[in-house]
Amino acid sequence: MTDLKFATEKIENPRAHWVITLVCDDTPGIVHALTGAVVAAGGNIEELQQFSSTDTGRFFLRTEVSVADGADLQAEVLPVAKRLGAKITVDPAERKLRTLILGSKAAHAVNDLLFRQRSGYLPIEIPRVMANHAVLGDLARFYDVPFEHLPVTGPEEKAAFEQRVREVIAEEQIELVVLARYMQIVSPELCEELAGMAINIHHSFLPGFKGANPYRQAHARGVKLVGATAHFVTTDLDEGPIIEQNVRRVDHTNTVKQLQAMGQDEESRTLTQAVKWFAEHRILLDGHRTIVFR
Repeated sequence: MTDLKFATEKIENPRAHWVITLVCDDTPGIVHALTGAVVAAGGNIEELQQFSSTDTGRFFLRTEVSVADGADLQAEVLPVAKRLGAKITVDPAERKLRTLILGSKAAHAVNDLLFRQRSGYLPIEIPRVMANHAVLGDLARFYDVPFEHLPVTGPEEKAAFEQRVREVIAEEQIELVVLARYMQIVSPELCEELAGMAINIHHSFLPGFKGANPYRQAHARGVKLVGATAHFVTTDLDEGPIIEQNVRRVDHTNTVKQLQAMGQDEESRTLTQAVKWFAEHRILLDGHRTIVFR
């Protein structure tokens, strides 16, 4: 069945840039059909990346085009999507993705997202930061972003927090939810509702250390690598499709505090990169893995 999504907002630029993504069964003529539609709309292709998955038999494509009339582009692409049974998105390249940030106490990942959004590096809007602790309030206010604190002390409070997340998503037309060191397990129900639109970050150690004080455990075992993994949120805790990973070498001279600082740097860097790729429509899902057009 065709799954077609078009942006509805008016674009003032007389020759606007658009991003088109396509996912469908791999058959001959897909690129020809889509590029023909772009040409028929008077568009110019400025970037195109594609990938055929031999594992799933699916085809993935991302292209950036410039065109004078977005309505013409949509009209030409629609029959292509229907004919291919494809999932296609057509979105203005300059549109900023509306993003909700969830946090707890740790400030490093939240701060990096807020700073890079303000600096123009991240093409997102952040209408709200929500947390189950109040400590991030000053940071959010520094960046003039509304902050909402709902304590989670038990099952009832957790359910109330998640219900409020649903309400904010609807009220603010949220397109991406970022768990920026949000230290609560998301319920299976909310995971299902956020499928494909929620990104989480966690530390990556070799070997892995779970539970309390992972950096102290890592220091005691003499780890040589610390890092981070950004992935989509699923019902399998910390096992969703991986978007980005980074590592950094460490050695016996590093203290627990130094390991933690270096690990947090990697967490911030990795999460921000994943959010940027998502906002630029560079991440497509192929089963339990991701296709990332860099």
